[in-house]
Amino acid sequence: MTSEAVPAGSQSIRETARSRDVSPWRRLLLRPEVGALLGAIIVWVVFAVLAWDRGFVSARGVATYLEVAAQLGILAVAVALLMIAGEFDLSVGSIIGAGSVIAALIPTQLGINFWWGIVTALVFSLLIGFVNGVVVVRTALPSFIVTLASLFIIRGITIGTTRLVTGRTQVGGLQNVPGFESAATIFAYDIPLFGAAFPVSIIWWIVVAAISTWVLLRTQLGNWIFAVGGNPVAARMVGVPVRRVKILLFMNTALAAWLVAMIEITSARSADVLRGEQREFYAIIAAVIGGVLLTGGYGTVIGAVLGALIYGMVRQGVVFAGIDADWVAAVLGAMLLAAVLVNRYVRQRALGARE
Repeated sequence: MTSEAVPAGSQSIRETARSRDVSPWRRLLLRPEVGALLGAIIVWVVFAVLAWDRGFVSARGVATYLEVAAQLGILAVAVALLMIAGEFDLSVGSIIGAGSVIAALIPTQLGINFWWGIVTALVFSLLIGFVNGVVVVRTALPSFIVTLASLFIIRGITIGTTRLVTGRTQVGGLQNVPGFESAATIFAYDIPLFGAAFPVSIIWWIVVAAISTWVLLRTQLGNWIFAVGGNPVAARMVGVPVRRVKILLFMNTALAAWLVAMIEITSARSADVLRGEQREFYAIIAAVIGGVLLTGGYGTVIGAVLGALIYGMVRQGVVFAGIDADWVAAVLGAMLLAAVLVNRYVRQRALGARE
């Protein structure tokens, strides 16, 4: 695909910067993830100072905030790709809840192998992603509205069905069903390292981020994602399959939600209909803090990874520092607003915009 097919992506910004002979230092500052990197360093230093003697910098402390960051990071990477393409998915949180309940109900109620529940949950998640994508591209309705509707529909059906079948909103006893131990080894194994237990979800996070980075920066699909988010009309005119790209990315966010659901239920050995609640908003926050524009066409996977890392450090850092956890939401809200303002400023400078 030619460079003309990426009219408003990060590639075009880098070309603009080169054409104006900006310094290498300034060119570095124009990268989407630099702000998140600086933010991550600042957050780590702050909590290292506040909780140095309380375990934040210990191997156990690192393992705790990386575990939180990993589960959000898997979701944030997929959400970032979709946002770069100019769309949102607010249904991922409800997919986590529904996927976990489906994977738990099937083996506990039918007495069959746990892997049948996992596969069924995977098919269900991909189907929801496909339906979301098709509705968005066929109706031209804002993805915000379509997936918000999906959020309520899926969560309502999940709560109603689970309560009808079990009389409760939780499903327990997974450790007693056949196939659970093998699944737990893949999704919830703890890796002993430096005297601490690092969950395998961190490895999943790294793998998902690495594959997504390669796709975004080294493949034709990656060019298409930037093109679709930058200018879908122009992208369609040069042959980019805009609809297929968007549907694929909606299915990808659903796949990420399924993976997070499997990690959570094998770790907790139970499912809860409300698991995943508000996770969609945290994923968007992580992506935006990482430099992904709300308008699409610009951003990186690494930025989303750093955004999730910041969330994990803030979430666990307040615990280690002995700060009231109620302040976490205020800190994240302030960081989101700051990230949006910084991203807007950087993009204007990169494109030579004038107020």
